[in-house]
Amino acid sequence: MSLSPIRRVVTAHDAHGEAVIAADGSLPTVVELAAIPGTIFHEVWSTAATPVAVDNGPDPTIGPLCLPPPAHGTRIRFVDIPPDTQDFLEHGAARMKDAFSQVGDVHASTVRADSPHPLMHRTETVDYGVVISGEITLVLDKGEANLKAGDVVIQRGTNHAWANRSGKPCRMLFMLVDGQFSEDVNPSRHGS
Repeated sequence: MSLSPIRRVVTAHDAHGEAVIAADGSLPTVVELAAIPGTIFHEVWSTAATPVAVDNGPDPTIGPLCLPPPAHGTRIRFVDIPPDTQDFLEHGAARMKDAFSQVGDVHASTVRADSPHPLMHRTETVDYGVVISGEITLVLDKGEANLKAGDVVIQRGTNHAWANRSGKPCRMLFMLVDGQFSEDVNPSRHGS
């Protein structure tokens, strides 16, 4: 069962400074991860700095898929997460290097033999994650949270995974904000 396509409306300014619709339609970059079939990234937008340039610049989602936002920037995307399969739970860890390579951040994977889930990863970001449809379990080094549509996670650079134990696809919306680890949570201090 696939989830519905996402419509994106982008505004701009015309030559007279009037607000106009610059784009209205499907997302130009929608990518299924080869190493995790059914996991689909829907790239919505990104910014490359703060404060962001308010202009009529080109679509920042065109180009290679990249997990983290640009330095000092943001990234917004939807991710469709398929139900975990027994095969994935048993053999998925071996495919994580390929999966994270495809999203431009091979070093994000933190999976080890004793990890609670094969998708364990960590990024130097603050992520706002909203469950749009379905159910998902946030898996941390110590503890889990079961989430349903409408629930929000503020993920502050912690080692985590998304486990779909529901048997149905889950769609989440993520807003990633570039960050910098403070000394007390620096992964090099904790062996991550």
